[in-house]
Amino acid sequence: MTFNAEKVKNDIVLWIRDWFDKNGKGCNAVLGISGGKDSSVVAALCVEALGRDRVVGVLMPKGVQHDIDMSQLLVEHLGIKSVTVNILDAYDALVGEIRSQLPDFSIQAETNLPPRLRMATVYAVSQSLNGRVANTCNLSEDWVGYSTRYGDSAGDFSPLSRLTVDEVKQIGRVLNLPDVLVDKVPIDGLCGKTDEDNLGFTYAVLDKYIRTGVCEDAEIKAKIDRMHEINKFKLELMPVFEYDPNN
Repeated sequence: MTFNAEKVKNDIVLWIRDWFDKNGKGCNAVLGISGGKDSSVVAALCVEALGRDRVVGVLMPKGVQHDIDMSQLLVEHLGIKSVTVNILDAYDALVGEIRSQLPDFSIQAETNLPPRLRMATVYAVSQSLNGRVANTCNLSEDWVGYSTRYGDSAGDFSPLSRLTVDEVKQIGRVLNLPDVLVDKVPIDGLCGKTDEDNLGFTYAVLDKYIRTGVCEDAEIKAKIDRMHEINKFKLELMPVFEYDPNN
């Protein structure tokens, strides 16, 4: 089936309006701005749904961010309000404190700390500005667990979680976003590698597998299936013990 980017874009815009009518009438949409396709598309969708005066972008470099100009380009292109919060001091202080108490503080835990600090920052800004936080993850990332739990995977509403990377790009073009934002090579923001380097396969291969079930490389198929299975918990509600006072 052919993907109709114009129709899906319009459907998402209506969905955002309806969600805000029910869950935050008059509130602002607040989101972290990385300068990549996902945050760019979500911001543009929110602008079309709510108006630029009700969208706030939060830029969160950790020290010097080499591509911060892409985030600034998006803010200027959309004409939205923005807040810049440098998380370096908070990150350094927290890492130092944890290491002083936990000498075997893991590399993975340290790597996932910046996105968690960034989401805490977005929520602080949102709560201060009568906001609702937009999640910017897409289906391809979610499928293989390529997100940080309680970091970039958090949010109050998620416009792109059922759309693949390719579909998000198509919507970005319909929204007339600058090509440099839509086509920007995604880098994890954690260790400086591209997403595809970290994953070990391309988004094109992953997107095709998600939509058609076809993956010509048996080894990559097995890897995708394994990642999908072990990361399902990230997309589920927290398990709770069901106490029955009558039993």
